Amino acid sequence: MANSVVQTAASGGALKDSRLFREACYIDGAWVTSATGATTKVDNPATGEILGSVPKLGAAETRTAIEAANRAFPAWSKKTGKERAAVLRRWFDLMMENQDDLARLMTLEQGKPLSESRGEVGYAASFLEWFGEEAKRVYGDTIPGHQADKRIVVIKQPIGVVACITPWNFPLAMITRKAGPAIGAGCTVVLKPAGQTPFSALALAELAERAGVPRGVFNVITGSAKEIGGELTSNPIVKKLSFTGSTEVGKVLMEQCAATIKKLSLELGGNAPFIVFDDADLDAAVEGAVASKYRNTGQTCVCTNRVLVQESVYDAFAEKLAKAVNALKPASGLEPGATQGPLIDDAAVAKVESHIEDATKKGAKVLVGGKRHALGGRFFQPTILTDVTPAMAVAREETFGPVAPLFRFKTEAEAIALANDTEFGLASYFYGKDIARVWRVAEALEYGIVGINTGIISTEVAPFGGVKESGLGREGSKYGMDDYLEIKYLCFGGIS
Repeated sequence: MANSVVQTAASGGALKDSRLFREACYIDGAWVTSATGATTKVDNPATGEILGSVPKLGAAETRTAIEAANRAFPAWSKKTGKERAAVLRRWFDLMMENQDDLARLMTLEQGKPLSESRGEVGYAASFLEWFGEEAKRVYGDTIPGHQADKRIVVIKQPIGVVACITPWNFPLAMITRKAGPAIGAGCTVVLKPAGQTPFSALALAELAERAGVPRGVFNVITGSAKEIGGELTSNPIVKKLSFTGSTEVGKVLMEQCAATIKKLSLELGGNAPFIVFDDADLDAAVEGAVASKYRNTGQTCVCTNRVLVQESVYDAFAEKLAKAVNALKPASGLEPGATQGPLIDDAAVAKVESHIEDATKKGAKVLVGGKRHALGGRFFQPTILTDVTPAMAVAREETFGPVAPLFRFKTEAEAIALANDTEFGLASYFYGKDIARVWRVAEALEYGIVGINTGIISTEVAPFGGVKESGLGREGSKYGMDDYLEIKYLCFGGIS
């Protein structure tokens, strides 16, 4: 760890607990490296500094992890819900006890402001707490019999070995939102975290070990996405795949899982509309838009991608939003007061630039920002575009950066049509006071999530997921456990 975050002040100072920084994978209760010594370097997106490296594993090591999870499954699945809940509760407690270290590690490898990282640690831990409690409430049913001598009972059982593939934008929460219900239900897990943010996942594995998660129940592997993904999707031992990422990759994984008919949870791309009606509280709408659009530098799957503003309040809203966005502070995530970190990599910067260039060529105007930030590297100015139209790329594609494009609309029907004119259907938002319109619009929006007079909608107690090409299944809430359970029907005969 000569160049690691636990030793160099240049990387933001030492962690309180150096054991949370791991440069090895976690398989079958042991910390392992590549047999060939191959590694992948991980950098700090704010500085480009190399933080450390992780093993570059492939199909063989993935198979080993799957087999370990399979061996662990019988004993873990037979634990009572209360026993599994106790382990998840200890894991939750350890996350909260180490919140500062986990947040610092996350900021270093992902870039988001330290305050956001601390918030994510708490949010991530909440899934372990929630699903530990839900483990004690996996209820079945009795069904009135169809014949006098028959009795019908329905039970729920853990599906088996679960593969989880998670993204870099929420490197802890996207893991616990999957592993929490899987392990709570009695399943075992093989996790592949994003290559840009593996250290958060490995720190989570360290805490899992301390919490008493048995060997083989939670495994973390890093390396070749193609090789690891190929093994996870083709291996018949794996009964379920849970993936958060792009729709493009989700379709590939779905196709690969078809040969073994795996159960799927897919949380994919979005193109979230944020509608401002003429009766909206504009100050509240601006606050909600900033929270939704610019959190994590616009790199969230539910962040606002299109701001649709009713014509009569368009100019007033744009003026208020510009004032709020000009007050944002792009800086290294460890700097006090930072509100905007860097984008994750150079490709992300290029995509933001291309969307702005396309929009301005087609008639949009830059109201705020529009360029790379003076800080250099992967920093980008928080941006607002006005006079945006559906013909521009920002209307069709997920920007995943700090760009708010403002569209005009005249009527409620036009707003709904614009909002639904996309193949995606993850999150949507709108502001307005007319209760009749609130109900009409909420029901008309073709999205799995609707935020009404709020720009922040994520919580462990509510079902998170999309419709159309934004995915399958729900995460969080009581519904989130169902995706890791199989329903079994028991028919008892000869009773009369």
